[in-house]
Amino acid sequence: MKDASRRRKQELFEHLKMCVMTQRLQPGTDLDEATLSEEFKLSRTPLREVFRQLAGEGYLELRENRGARVSGMSYTTLRDFFLAAPMVYGAILQLAAKNAKPEQIDRLKNAQKEFKIALRSGSGADRAMSNNLFHEITGEMADNIYLLPSFKRLLIDHARIGMTFYRPQDANMAENLSVASAQHDAIIAAIEASNEAAAGQLAIDHWNLSRDQIELFVTPAGLDLPLGSMARKTPA
Repeated sequence: MKDASRRRKQELFEHLKMCVMTQRLQPGTDLDEATLSEEFKLSRTPLREVFRQLAGEGYLELRENRGARVSGMSYTTLRDFFLAAPMVYGAILQLAAKNAKPEQIDRLKNAQKEFKIALRSGSGADRAMSNNLFHEITGEMADNIYLLPSFKRLLIDHARIGMTFYRPQDANMAENLSVASAQHDAIIAAIEASNEAAAGQLAIDHWNLSRDQIELFVTPAGLDLPLGSMARKTPA
């Protein structure tokens, strides 16, 4: 019985994580406890345990006497994202090149295989989630207790505001996906060679590739926030 409950809790965790990151659940959306409890056959206590875990990782916000909701996105959070992302990604990949273990490199290669499959035949959500897995593994490789929580939080919003990148609307955007895949291969090679400088530079190149499309999300056509000019002024 305990194993079944543990399995259902993990299924709920993965379901909500995917829904948040792919925007099936929009920022600020209230969660329906009754519906989720019925769907995943969980009572209130284990359900809220999952909510607390997700809140601790930045996916949800818990409010006193008002339940859980999807973490919001505001002018401030988006500004901070554009400022912090290139610095944190660079530090993570440099440390990954320094600290990666052989079994982690094998997992990264497998994640890249899944990413390439998603590029060929997957949906935008499939691409975003497989890309996220690739970068989650680099975070594990970095093995830094101070950077990792910040990196995980960045990955959540990177997936959410990067959905424009994974749903290409023209040939140029589609080509950028191919370039992103090639950069993943280069990142793996740099990590495998323990080349910290190359890994750090690839982090910047990788960020710059998707940045223009990501900025589409923060224009009035995206979040209805006047962020387009702010984002473009942010240093890469």
